[in-house]
Amino acid sequence: MTTTALPARPFAPLRHSLVLARRSLAKTARNPGAVVNGVVTPALFLVLFLYLFGRPVAGSTAEYLQYLFPGILVMGAGLAGMVSSGASINLDLRNGVTDRFRSMPISRLAPLLGSLLADVVRYAAAVAILFAIGTALGFRVGGSPAAALAAAGLAVLFGFCLSWVTVLLGVLVRDADAVLAFSFFALLPLQLGTSLAAPTATLPDWLRAWAEVNPVTHVMDACRALLGGTPTGGSVTATLVWCAVLVVVFAPLSVRAYARQQ
Repeated sequence: MTTTALPARPFAPLRHSLVLARRSLAKTARNPGAVVNGVVTPALFLVLFLYLFGRPVAGSTAEYLQYLFPGILVMGAGLAGMVSSGASINLDLRNGVTDRFRSMPISRLAPLLGSLLADVVRYAAAVAILFAIGTALGFRVGGSPAAALAAAGLAVLFGFCLSWVTVLLGVLVRDADAVLAFSFFALLPLQLGTSLAAPTATLPDWLRAWAEVNPVTHVMDACRALLGGTPTGGSVTATLVWCAVLVVVFAPLSVRAYARQQ
């Protein structure tokens, strides 16, 4: 007696990823620390930088807010909360949850992509809240509503792509606390060595050299141009190129390392 293999269902990896994303969001609903961290940290930077550097840098807090807020939006959309994926995947590996996934007929990509898709929802929520905070402080969009949506989407997209780096860390490092520590120290130069607080032309030579090649600077400049209604100067294209590079390099490495753990 012969058996016939069941045909593969179309888009199965994506469906599996969406199911696991819902699982991750259910965990967030019970413990919303990742969302809170993704909003509180950038909001603190916004308030501190605004009132400490507003007058010295721009002459007024109102004018400085128009410059500062797009960079804070990038921080909230992707950087402040991106460590959650790596730590969550690491905990699943160490607590035996991955063994349960291994017994299921699901794609090896699904647990990783599912966690990142859930992060996209969390980042989008953080963006909405940060826009509300920025508006309350006096920020006004200078471009069109479509351009403002494009800026938010670009920041979230970059956060999603950059999160593959911490996913790889989460798979390779043996302890969730170590994942958080490594991610934090790796993110500091990415967050602060940029055009976040001041234009790169005003920075010291050594810092300007780093800021100009830092991919986060391109994202911040792109969001600043879109929200301000000014020419992007190629920053959007540079951001999309960086997004592609991050996914092409780190997504396969993460999936391969995750498969070896099983």
